[in-house]
Amino acid sequence: MKNNMENKKFFLYARKSTDVEDKQVLSIDAQLTELREYAVRENIEISAEIVEKQSAKTPGRPLFNKMMKEIETFGGNILAWNPDRLARNSVDGGQIIYLLDTGKLASIKFPTFWCDNTGQGKFMLNMAFGQSKYYVDSLSENTKRGLRQKVRMGIFPSQAPVGYLNDSRTKTIVVEKKKSRIVRLAFEKYTKGNMRLEDVSNFLAKSGITTRTGKRISKTKASFILSNPFYIGLFKYGGEIHEGKHEPIISKKLFDEAQEMLRKRGQPERKPKNEPQPFCGLISCASCGMMITAENKTKRQKNGNVHEYTYYRCTKKSKIMKCKEMSLRSEKLDEQLSSLIKKVSLPKDWAEELNRLALQDYKNSAPSLTACVKEKENKINVISQKLERLLNGYLDQIIDEQDYRLQKSKLLSEKKSLQEEMTSLSHTQNDWLAPFQNWIKDAQSLDKIASDSDLFAKKVCAKEIFGSHILLGEKTVRVAEGGNPNSFGKSGETVWACLRHAHTLVGSQPLSSILVRREGFEPPTVSLKGSCSTN
Repeated sequence: MKNNMENKKFFLYARKSTDVEDKQVLSIDAQLTELREYAVRENIEISAEIVEKQSAKTPGRPLFNKMMKEIETFGGNILAWNPDRLARNSVDGGQIIYLLDTGKLASIKFPTFWCDNTGQGKFMLNMAFGQSKYYVDSLSENTKRGLRQKVRMGIFPSQAPVGYLNDSRTKTIVVEKKKSRIVRLAFEKYTKGNMRLEDVSNFLAKSGITTRTGKRISKTKASFILSNPFYIGLFKYGGEIHEGKHEPIISKKLFDEAQEMLRKRGQPERKPKNEPQPFCGLISCASCGMMITAENKTKRQKNGNVHEYTYYRCTKKSKIMKCKEMSLRSEKLDEQLSSLIKKVSLPKDWAEELNRLALQDYKNSAPSLTACVKEKENKINVISQKLERLLNGYLDQIIDEQDYRLQKSKLLSEKKSLQEEMTSLSHTQNDWLAPFQNWIKDAQSLDKIASDSDLFAKKVCAKEIFGSHILLGEKTVRVAEGGNPNSFGKSGETVWACLRHAHTLVGSQPLSSILVRREGFEPPTVSLKGSCSTN
């Protein structure tokens, strides 16, 4: 008698998920309304209502599993709106059929589908479950096909990264102006070499950039942002690099510099014994070539006074020689480094003359860049042909998938660099003056930076001017022989090197020939050996 009473117990089960396959399905409230009305009409007594908001594509629904376990233990019945509410996968569907076979599940009722516990009823129910699974599988395949088509069109088929927005109207990805400027600034700051990933994370947090859930961006996420090719117009999908139609927000050159910095700093972090000092990572030992580090020392006098000092010294990590260089007080090092920076400062009369000549050159010169642009176009066309041949080779199974992806990535990177160079050349005629005038202002401000107490700003300045050529030896800071003004000036490596070279020529040449190369100010379309470009 007890088993008969238990078998009259009906579980009302309603389900709705946010997945695509449930788009046209009745809401939970609508299902409950119809099921309750059906129960009244059929004199069905509902003992429990179960509402679940989860997809049935895969097994693992907690409320459904709990209901099935209770039916398997005590017996029972199910009332649902449609078979696809109970199962869209073969495991859950098979479990329901098995419980009907064993009699644990006495019956299933649907307002939209006929089913009783007979061979024909179970056959029809199995067909309905199979149809639900086929619908999900087909929908999944159609969705994947649609995503692949978007990729072929150059549209990233997923959530846009930080700095971009998914435009629901045009189904494209567009630049989010405010955040894109912050992301670009993060790249620029990181490539200067004075920021860690933790500093990038702090910078993004202070600028109001968080994850989609509002959480702080971690160091790992910051590293992902700095290595994401999406920001230069490419994107990764399915383990492969693709060309995107979205607007890049940083240059390929800046992205490559960020990758190089990530590689250099890819060593595991070690907890420092002292707080990081401003000039660490800037200077090398003149004797053994190892980096210069800093340490704090405390001096306690008999009268109770306590003095804190910072000393810079060689790390003495060389395995081939014993370094005998001595340490140097922070104040002395600062004084010597400031002196080196001041020697590169642009005098006021030089700045005025450079600005006057640049304006004159800007008005009078208009060199043709057509040939150079055409050359870049031809190279891009050659790469496009190589990409097409590469794809044909992959489709014909001449090359394997790994080689195909590797070669495609290299060709797309080369193509992106050429496109960027071509765009840069097209704008060179009109875009060189403003950066040059900004550089004049920066060069004039070196005296102020050198005299200021902001040591970190001084480090950034010194790094940009001297690069990795600063040495400390015999308690003296100097520029390495490979980075002396004459060698830099002859190679034309940087605009700062040219300025340093110009200072060495004072008194031996007229000012006009010191300040301006023979070809003028406007950046050349090809490199000029023995000349210093201000580009």
